[in-house]
Amino acid sequence: MGPHILWRGWSGGELVSGAFDGTAFDGEAVVLATPIGRLDYLDPFGEGSTTTYDVGRWLSPKVETPFGLTELIASWNATTPVGTWVEVEARGTDDVGAPTGWYVLGRWASHDDGFHRTTVPGQQDDLAFVDCETLKTRARRTLTGWQLRLTLCRAAGAADGPRVTLAGAMASALDTEPDPPSAAGVASVLDVPTYSQQLHRGHYPEWNNGGEAWCSATSTAMVLDYWGAGPTAGETAWVSHGDADPQVDFAVREVFDYAYAGAGNWSFNAAYAASRGLTAFVTRLRSLAEAEVFIAAGIPLVVSTSFTGSELDGAGYDTAGHLMVLVGFDGNGDPVLNDPASHERPSDAEVRVTYGRAQFERAWSRSGRLVYVVRPAGTPLPPAPDEPNW
Repeated sequence: MGPHILWRGWSGGELVSGAFDGTAFDGEAVVLATPIGRLDYLDPFGEGSTTTYDVGRWLSPKVETPFGLTELIASWNATTPVGTWVEVEARGTDDVGAPTGWYVLGRWASHDDGFHRTTVPGQQDDLAFVDCETLKTRARRTLTGWQLRLTLCRAAGAADGPRVTLAGAMASALDTEPDPPSAAGVASVLDVPTYSQQLHRGHYPEWNNGGEAWCSATSTAMVLDYWGAGPTAGETAWVSHGDADPQVDFAVREVFDYAYAGAGNWSFNAAYAASRGLTAFVTRLRSLAEAEVFIAAGIPLVVSTSFTGSELDGAGYDTAGHLMVLVGFDGNGDPVLNDPASHERPSDAEVRVTYGRAQFERAWSRSGRLVYVVRPAGTPLPPAPDEPNW
């Protein structure tokens, strides 16, 4: 039996199916209307005093899964002017049909002016716990459904507030053993620019010191520039290292999770990509055969994997968790990737690599086949399978 994966999201007019409390739908996004109250928030990573915010909420419809889910990862697309932010929470239906409490999956803003985006460590109970951006159930426990709650916050008395254009989540119950390698499809390689994270070693100690820790943000930066949505020279003028790829440093700053102390938060990377005018979400795929239909549609994928050097020929390094960009497949069906990390490829020109299909799919399967799907709204997704994971 393959993995169970179900994505459900709401965007555009679909957002009206949720419940509005102090919020409204303005024809494009969920926005603050008449606030339901105020929230006093002390930024745990700031040096300032408590700030008071006007707040409103949007509650998603309840989603029932045809399987007992063990993990849930939320995605949202939003813009947040300075002085505003969004909190994203999830709750589930437990294995005896009772609702759980609310778990915070992120406190997020598309800026860092007076606000530090963060997850909330230490959330746990007998049923589940939160691991960075992922809600996970305890061993032998499952959830049979889920619901999201978004709290929109703006500085008390301010006019501008957050705008949420997409909210959703991916629920999954994964196999412990990888499936056999999928059959190869049509060869195609997308022209995604290549950036090496290794060129940023030692950059910005306050954001995890560059280099090895910046794989996710480097991959996100590559995909943004593929779509022509990366930051301008003016936006990256603050980057002080004089490197050729300041958009990587910029991406790190825009995705950094201060509680996790890293740039690898999956949901935050997708949210950053969406804040550049794109549509983005996190999901899992069932095989490279599913990935091939995205490549055929012109959509590169940021993929999460783990392996040792002996498990993936040509990598030249070991990793317990790593992000790279799947840009296509060669004539043998082997995946072509922009791998930003290899110590044997410390330059942009040497980031492009082809890995063996069976080896790569095994390593990717072990990591749950997670991907970031990033595209312009006008670029259609390929048709989804019967149990839709996109």
